[in-house]
Amino acid sequence: MKKQTKTLTAMAVTLALTTAAVTGCAGNKESETVQETSAAESTTSKEAAAPKTETGGEYYLADATAQEVIADAASKGKIGNWGLGNEYEVQALLTKYGQDTSFLSQAFDMDGFDDDSILLASAMTFNELGLVKNTYKGGYAYGDSVKTIDMNDEGVAMLEDNIFTTREFAEANPNTVKAFVRASMKGWEYACANPEEAAEIVFHAGSSVSSDHQAYMAEEVVKLVETDTKGNKVTDLGNMDEEAFQQTLDLAKQYIKLDDSAAAQKLQTLTLDDFRDTSYWKAAMSGEELGAPEKTDISIQLKWLPQAQFMGYYVAEAKGYYKDAGLNVTITPGGGDIGETTAVNSGQVDFGVTWDANLIAANAGGMDLIAVAQVYQRSGLVLVYKVNQ
Repeated sequence: MKKQTKTLTAMAVTLALTTAAVTGCAGNKESETVQETSAAESTTSKEAAAPKTETGGEYYLADATAQEVIADAASKGKIGNWGLGNEYEVQALLTKYGQDTSFLSQAFDMDGFDDDSILLASAMTFNELGLVKNTYKGGYAYGDSVKTIDMNDEGVAMLEDNIFTTREFAEANPNTVKAFVRASMKGWEYACANPEEAAEIVFHAGSSVSSDHQAYMAEEVVKLVETDTKGNKVTDLGNMDEEAFQQTLDLAKQYIKLDDSAAAQKLQTLTLDDFRDTSYWKAAMSGEELGAPEKTDISIQLKWLPQAQFMGYYVAEAKGYYKDAGLNVTITPGGGDIGETTAVNSGQVDFGVTWDANLIAANAGGMDLIAVAQVYQRSGLVLVYKVNQ
């Protein structure tokens, strides 16, 4: 396929911030060691980088198994990931198929995938995968000439976007937490039922991507909110599924590497109750009368710039759900050097959106953060590869 010139503005929010790995109570970032791209690997020549698979052809056969594709790409050292927290799923997948867990450091675009320096590239279903497949501005227009390997289908999924706060804040302000969760999940319910409108709301809130890509993102995010890791329909939005949480924790213990020995040791002793509390979500969704919020002016720290990944919060604000709950909510975009776990832990904001692996790493290092609702019910991470046409 002919390479296009692209101006990518969409970076996965989930890619913006590295997993917080703290030594003591501070929020220092975890240092991950990944296999760097060699000069030969980084060539932009498709002829030089074209995979020679056992099945023949320039790329992979459409009916090639995940094991065949992974083994071939791994043997060439051409599996990519950002290395910012969801590499654990990739490493678990590589282990499953008997491969070394090293990977190429993937940039915040899909150029490496486009020029074949990466044969099996990480992509979020609601972001990079849309750019790879679609023809709108910033897209690579590969259409149906690509296939994916899904972390959920492979049994190595880890939970992503949640709502979290500090245990101290939750215990001091239980009504505030319940009210915020109830109003936020009402926003998510409306957004999932009306993704086109939700995309427009986010776009006008200061979107970081085009309106076309925003609309695509909204449709894909709905699938992550309303479907669990096994493909079942989720009716209780924000549900904190025990099995999915346990799988996330088990994989985190196996693949998160912390430099501080005390933190590394604590990581292995963590239980589900050390990084989540289901009581606030259950109370919020029960329909029971909630007491007056103890704190009415609150804020939530996102992981990235305004985009449909966070549409439920923008919808809750636009539709007046927060106001109806007696809350004045400030939605703070992420990006740059902002670390959501550190921001919440230090009291700069009251709530945050992060992955559960981030909470696990942060708490192993001395923080005391708890998820109070699990917005995404399945992993949005896939590995994408080209197939012969």
